[in-house]
Amino acid sequence: MDPIRNPYAPGAGQRPPELAGRDDQLRAFNVVLERIARSKPERSIVLTGLRGVGKTVLLNALRSAAVRAHWGTGKLEARPDQRLRRPISAALHVAVRELGHPQGDEVDHVLGVIKAFAQREAPPNAKIRDRWNPGIDVAAVSGRADSGDIEIDLVELLTDVGGLAADVGRGVAIFIDEMQDLGPEDVSAVCAACHEISQSGLPLIVVGAGLPHLPAVLSASKSYSERLFKYSRIDKLDRMAADLALQLPAKGEGAEFQQEALEAMYAATGGYPYFIQAYGKVAWDSAPSSPITLEDIQVAAPEAEAELALGFFGSRYERATPGEREYLRAMADAAQIAAEDPAGPGLDDIESVSTASVATALDRKPQSLSVARDALLKKGLIYSGQRGRIAFTVPHFGRYLRANG
Repeated sequence: MDPIRNPYAPGAGQRPPELAGRDDQLRAFNVVLERIARSKPERSIVLTGLRGVGKTVLLNALRSAAVRAHWGTGKLEARPDQRLRRPISAALHVAVRELGHPQGDEVDHVLGVIKAFAQREAPPNAKIRDRWNPGIDVAAVSGRADSGDIEIDLVELLTDVGGLAADVGRGVAIFIDEMQDLGPEDVSAVCAACHEISQSGLPLIVVGAGLPHLPAVLSASKSYSERLFKYSRIDKLDRMAADLALQLPAKGEGAEFQQEALEAMYAATGGYPYFIQAYGKVAWDSAPSSPITLEDIQVAAPEAEAELALGFFGSRYERATPGEREYLRAMADAAQIAAEDPAGPGLDDIESVSTASVATALDRKPQSLSVARDALLKKGLIYSGQRGRIAFTVPHFGRYLRANG
């Protein structure tokens, strides 16, 4: 089939041609937008899920909905090696510009507060050349959001931006991807600011996305975070949604899948959106004509698996040291042993394993493995959703390790 017309898009954060299975989240967000527009109280939002389930795609779709509602929006991606001041300043700068506030003096004042907040990252005695310039032409406002305490400063900053939005009867939404990578002080500041904003009734929300342990990160920072955010777990697609993700783009190009092919695709992908796009792209290129058949999927599967092994799984595996790789393989072995229990879940449905079972697989004491485990947690290759248990952040990673052990 014509590769130029191939509709599938297996890219990081790249929106698929059909955003299947996320209607509930999109509808719920539209309700949030409408409620805030009517001065009704609403909580900020946190999306959680494994890598490859489409959190970034959904985050971008929610931002598009906010833009269509004429909100001011800004987006940033948290990184372990970067503090919050600079990226959130840039995001808020964009949001303020999108609001289109008619009072230039009011806008300049808030921009000056953003600039002061951003420049406080540098020490007070830093030379001008060492101060970050956020691209704001107005002078920094002294005495507002520049105390040096990120929690105090972020509360003041978001209060001013929220007030600007209230003036024009609109809202502001700040989207934070990879939110689990915020530092402890920054997480505390975001929670405190969201708490203050919700109490004051200002039309500003934060929409965060991160790995499954993000709620635990937020809860460890502020006990009230469990009530502060509206949590939504983004998971793999059910069979109907997965079929739609394949069929509708194909129909748009005058092609279709046989039912046996769809069954094989769901078995291979497990319903994970990234895998659906990866297998769909290869299946399209491999099939000689429409309809795409079971035989076409069987021919395409090895190539799709090889591409995933190199780009999706392999790139992450390469980030681990030899000792860390040994720990990862032991996690896969522990899951396989657990799957042998007739009363337990299937191998691909095991969400986590105990740290004790990993130590048993390696014939080591759990304490001796803490360095490797902590390093993998910091690298985002595994996560701990509950004490004493760990899981891969990437779906089917255990399958990859067992196949390439």
